[in-house]
Amino acid sequence: MSDNCLTLYKLIILFMLDRVDFPLTTSQLSQFILDKGYTSYFNFQQALNELEEAGFIHSELIRNTTQFHLTPEGKEALDLFEYKISPAIKDDVYSYLDAEKINLRNEVEIFATYYPAKHNEYMVQCTILERNETLLDIKINVPTLDQATMICDSWQKKSNSIYDYLVKQLWNLKEEEQQPMD
Repeated sequence: MSDNCLTLYKLIILFMLDRVDFPLTTSQLSQFILDKGYTSYFNFQQALNELEEAGFIHSELIRNTTQFHLTPEGKEALDLFEYKISPAIKDDVYSYLDAEKINLRNEVEIFATYYPAKHNEYMVQCTILERNETLLDIKINVPTLDQATMICDSWQKKSNSIYDYLVKQLWNLKEEEQQPMD
């Protein structure tokens, strides 16, 4: 593989991270690059690793998923070399992000994890973020690993309705307190 190809793969990754206001996961980045046939998984992984080693991106591990953020140095590098990305590739990125933006955001901003607690129990933490600000963070103690896993797995699908329910219930409580008693 030539250095020019590896540079292009790096620029595509930087370009994608620059076009969203949330982190992207390894699988989200690789899905685009591999589905479009730009390179192999090994070349993609090499580009990702070199970007991180150079400080152009930084990663964070959340529930066995690595999320990548663009650093100021990465933004500066992209600004200098973005012209090397063809308009066709940019259009592919824009199309992918337009079609998948809600799914991509939900994957990284709505998440749940669990960890061992006291007495062979598990603590499940369910979180909703919006632009890196916490909207909701719930911790639930459950007695079994199966229950912890089940809650984590269903959180992605049910988080919005749970959030809406909690807000409505808490708002109704406030209204009930303000009503005069008979």
